[in-house]
Amino acid sequence: MTDPRAVAVNVAANTNEPGFRGPVYPDGSFAYVPIPESAATLPREGFPVDEPLPTYGGLDLPFAVPTDLRETPVHADPEFPGVHGRGRASYGDPHGVKASRIAGLEPGDWLFFYATLSLRPHGWAGPGEGSVEEPGGVRADDDLAPEWGAYLFAGIRIERVLAAGGSETVDREAAAARAPTNAHLKRDPFDARVVVTGDADASGLFDRVVPLSAPEAGAEANALVTELSSDSGKGPWWRRPMAFDAAATARLLERIDPA
Repeated sequence: MTDPRAVAVNVAANTNEPGFRGPVYPDGSFAYVPIPESAATLPREGFPVDEPLPTYGGLDLPFAVPTDLRETPVHADPEFPGVHGRGRASYGDPHGVKASRIAGLEPGDWLFFYATLSLRPHGWAGPGEGSVEEPGGVRADDDLAPEWGAYLFAGIRIERVLAAGGSETVDREAAAARAPTNAHLKRDPFDARVVVTGDADASGLFDRVVPLSAPEAGAEANALVTELSSDSGKGPWWRRPMAFDAAATARLLERIDPA
């Protein structure tokens, strides 16, 4: 078996959807906030598993979401066991640029997830009314960017990759058999070009973020991007998928789990 490789993709809430980023706290802990569900969805009886479409009000978050968002459905993708009520590790993607990178991964490889997160004090009440800020700013760990930055926050240790190949989307029945609770299987029509399932024990949120931004500025990439990944770190690098070879993946894994 060859040493594992990895791909990292951008996910989660941002300033466009739903209008705010998730928080990263001064010690590097964080909250994973999914994006809103932007596509039409099937009626509940059309889901592979009988469960409601999740909403912002039903997420397990350490802050309050604005009242007008509480009933808004979320696109709970990626999903991780024990996070926001999910029980599996899976991810689907309809976008060709990301899907083509992910399709090249094999069992044992890693799919990492990064997000742009805003630096917030512990006890942050959430966006909108009731937000709190610490006087004089936030004292944060030295590797965190001021205001906002891009951070690796979770990973799926891959068990299976379903890729569309020559067709437009993955076979829906095959995806439903492997990842029945994935958010793309709730969409009408089903639109995933790739679906990944992962080891439930090895996959999940990290204890602490791994910064991809330099500590001086969120828009400046650090060496994990410029020296280890396939990306140049120029332009809006924090929106693009990044590939890591086996040696680079080993170094990333050391950063994620120093023990």
